[in-house]
Amino acid sequence: MWHVRADARVFLALGATDMRKAINGLALLVEQELEGRLFSGDLFAFSNRSRTLGKILYWSPTGFCTGRAACG
Repeated sequence: MWHVRADARVFLALGATDMRKAINGLALLVEQELEGRLFSGDLFAFSNRSRTLGKILYWSPTGFCTGRAACG
């Protein structure tokens, strides 16, 4: 179960992301390309080239979490 802050913002990565990337790879993208604050509790969303898969990365009190979903 996800416990996301009510005031959390969602950042969408433009362009395609390699869905083989795990937490470390996605965190690196957030820092280098999105210039995001990893430990803010905000959500960072990524999708593949065909927009059929998505991943969300966020920080919770217990550590990083990712979620995957199939899109339409």
